Amino acid sequence: MDRILVVDDEIDICEILKFNLENNGYAVDVANSGKEALNMPLAGYNLLLLDVMMDDMSGFALAARIRQDAALKRTPIIFITAKTGENDLLTGFNVGADDYICKPFRISEVIARVKAVIRRNAKRVVTEVSNSNITFNGLELNVETKRAYVDGMDISLTKKEFEVLCMLMTRPGRVYSREEILARVWPDDVNVLERSIDVNMARLRKKLGEYANNVVSRSGYGYCFVNE
Repeated sequence: MDRILVVDDEIDICEILKFNLENNGYAVDVANSGKEALNMPLAGYNLLLLDVMMDDMSGFALAARIRQDAALKRTPIIFITAKTGENDLLTGFNVGADDYICKPFRISEVIARVKAVIRRNAKRVVTEVSNSNITFNGLELNVETKRAYVDGMDISLTKKEFEVLCMLMTRPGRVYSREEILARVWPDDVNVLERSIDVNMARLRKKLGEYANNVVSRSGYGYCFVNE
């Protein structure tokens, strides 16, 4: 399930967006200020939906802070704001926005744009990863040969193990639910249960040796790769 963070100091707007986005299958959290948002695990979200005119920190300033974090450079940002001037639009895109929605908005438009941005970003990540190796210190995935190495030694991952690890390492810190892992890695196998994910993760960790602790289980949420 894709996760979205809504940041707006208008509580009513947050409630409207949260209700409608959740009804469309997203997991949604809310922050009522830029400072509150910066204290949240932002790497775990597939999309950040930011208001521009907030008292403590503008959405533009928040986006600029977010883009300074290497782990968040690919996280999509959509601004929702009443500032509709050309200069405002240019400022939004210059600080890293993927889209810009003007208030007052229609929920149907917000949903459509959210879906489009998340889908576009997912394709971009796949394209970037498919043309390069994924590495963390001595752990390396060769996406062309589909081989994994620890300190230069081939660790012989199965196809599913490689796909899961590739997905996790592509977005360090991003938590994937068991349901989402099943949908992405076992899309056509209706006989695979969510508890099978835990079994596969245990086997994967054994093969990773010193990097086993980088594959982390977030109780009640799922799994992620931490680059610490």
